[in-house]
Amino acid sequence: MDIGKFVELRKPRWDRLEVLASRAASRNSRLQPNEIDELVQLYHLTSADLSELRTHLPDPLLIGSLTELVGMANGAIYGSRSSAIRGFRQFFAVTFPSAIWAHRHRILLALFITFGPALAFGLWLANSDAALQASAPAYVREAYVEEEFEDYYSSDPAGQFSTEVFFNNVQVAFFAFALGLTLGIGTLWILAYNGANLGLAAGLMHASGSGTLFWGLILPHGLLELTAIVVAGGAGLGLGWSIIAPGDRSRSQALATEGQRTAVVVLGLIPVFGLAALIEGFVTPSPLSTLVRVLIGVLAFVAFWLWTIPAGRAGAARGATGRFNDVLASPTV
Repeated sequence: MDIGKFVELRKPRWDRLEVLASRAASRNSRLQPNEIDELVQLYHLTSADLSELRTHLPDPLLIGSLTELVGMANGAIYGSRSSAIRGFRQFFAVTFPSAIWAHRHRILLALFITFGPALAFGLWLANSDAALQASAPAYVREAYVEEEFEDYYSSDPAGQFSTEVFFNNVQVAFFAFALGLTLGIGTLWILAYNGANLGLAAGLMHASGSGTLFWGLILPHGLLELTAIVVAGGAGLGLGWSIIAPGDRSRSQALATEGQRTAVVVLGLIPVFGLAALIEGFVTPSPLSTLVRVLIGVLAFVAFWLWTIPAGRAGAARGATGRFNDVLASPTV
């Protein structure tokens, strides 16, 4: 169906929805029970129209006006008293997971860019005496393996350490996102650099026979922390790709769309980094057994993906784009 036919068939109900929503929002007019039912029905139908329009007939002007209409109807139906709570709930239940789902292929690329160098450096240092000797003087390696690596996690009070880790990780994620504006080159560098550092540490520890200690201290917080950094990197790569290949949109339009979606990812990752920092500050250096500490990290990692993947897939099916102004079709329509 072309856009003209689409609008011709549906415009009467959009106009009727606008009339009812305007009356419902007015203090001088009250809707009758049958009109309230009609308002709700038209709201769901128009939400479905908006979802179909976004998927099959992208028209920025029409999408914008219809988004505004559906938002007005939503406010008329549900009121504004709990709008902040609803907005918060929708962000973490739909918008943020949908943004991750939209970036899923770039997140896989970011995963490879991060852990490719990590694996290469780790195996090289762990299995090559020449590489090990070239990495650092013997006394530096010895101090790192025997003292510095483990002491790092308990050198400051847990609360202070968690706060420092949190702000550092948010900063890394922000740069991974913002450097997408360099056509993704800066994002690739940050991911590869962090991966190389991880591999360097792993290689040094394994070469000295301290691999178990290394993984026992890295996995509790690192599974979630590195996941969040990779996700932020994937979003940054999406930002860069929107400049390189904007498709049928102008570069400014593509950049604006991806910029919103990427900002959603970074904002949604803030509590994830917060949880990872708490684990790093309070669990990683704790006297709990290695098995328990690692299990806590695994549970946090699995919970993140069990939250974001199903919710992101479902949100995308309902028309969510992972942007702040998402308005969703009702799943019952």
